[in-house]
Amino acid sequence: MLVLSRKVGEKLVIGENITIVVNRVAGNRVTIGIDAPDEVRIIRGELKPMVDQFQSQREPAPALAWTGGGYERAADTAVASVPRLAK
Repeated sequence: MLVLSRKVGEKLVIGENITIVVNRVAGNRVTIGIDAPDEVRIIRGELKPMVDQFQSQREPAPALAWTGGGYERAADTAVASVPRLAK
């Protein structure tokens, strides 16, 4: 684990496309901002087990019978039902 000290306004860059900036420090609480591509899922550590459990219990949805447009595949419906926890 890499441990760094940062002041308000200072940034960390991860890879080519993820930037973390320290927005505020108040007492023992730090507020950070994360700039990352949409395909990078960012969730709080304490929620990770719940998200994993939810996704493991979810069964694949059957293919949609309606072909009049709209959804292209059943996965669109399944993905739409999973809440986006952070971004």
